[in-house]
Amino acid sequence: MEARAGDLTFEDGASSRRLAILAGLAVVAITTVQFVAARFSLREHLTAPDIVSLRFSGAALAFLPVLWWIGTPSLKQFGWRKACVLALLTGLPYPLVINQGLSLAPAAHAAALSPAVIVFCSFLFSRLVFKEKVSGARLAGIVTVIAGLLLFVVQSGTADTDMLRGDLLFAVSGVMFAAYAVLVRLWSVDAVTATIAVVFFSCLPLPLLHILAPSGLAAASFTEIGTQFIIQGFLAGALASGLYTYVIRKLGPQPASLFMPCVPVTTALAGIVFLDEVPTPLQVVAIVVITSGMLFPILKRS
Repeated sequence: MEARAGDLTFEDGASSRRLAILAGLAVVAITTVQFVAARFSLREHLTAPDIVSLRFSGAALAFLPVLWWIGTPSLKQFGWRKACVLALLTGLPYPLVINQGLSLAPAAHAAALSPAVIVFCSFLFSRLVFKEKVSGARLAGIVTVIAGLLLFVVQSGTADTDMLRGDLLFAVSGVMFAAYAVLVRLWSVDAVTATIAVVFFSCLPLPLLHILAPSGLAAASFTEIGTQFIIQGFLAGALASGLYTYVIRKLGPQPASLFMPCVPVTTALAGIVFLDEVPTPLQVVAIVVITSGMLFPILKRS
């Protein structure tokens, strides 16, 4: 009986890890679609505030049945202070920063810079907060990521001032998400509760944002608005946020951030196909360097 109980525990742990890995891969796919779709509409009719409004209104609609199921006591137990902090990090300001960056720079830049900064800052914050030991492979990967980031900055600085501003916004978004990941682990936050709290807290300022910020909703088609509502709201705002929080809880901030190496490659390829945005040779080198830096610790362990 003891052996069986031990086997059951091992299988449950292995099954939980497999589910976390599948959740991480789903986040990669959704993130790729999110970047490409947002960049497409930002070049057409919609503004960054428009996409943020569609994101959180769609996410709120998706989470209403879940909120009805779990009830409000779980949110009260979570605490409004923690909810406010997490909402400031990955709520309304987070996609606003990313989408403003996407209005200035290509989708491939967002896909390379934001995940790279997440990896670097997850390593840095985890080291400071949890005193985690750093392997030689992880340190080498971080140094490689920094080298790739510097290549991107050099390319953007010599090419276009607006592009450099967009790249800096992507870097800021990476810092915000890494801080969120560390706090989720530090506070042992439930994935569903945290995501619902962030979504509904972010909906509070939406009317004011709609009144004050420029909008292109009147010029956009119903199809374009509906597509962004589903992609940004249901997929990116609700599903991906919950899945990534789940991955953080199961694997930790640093391992969770290592799912991101696929995003620069998939988004660059999707950008070529759907947006006709072909990276320059130096940008390709930077993407390869960043991806290598994120992959190296994984390959070294296997």
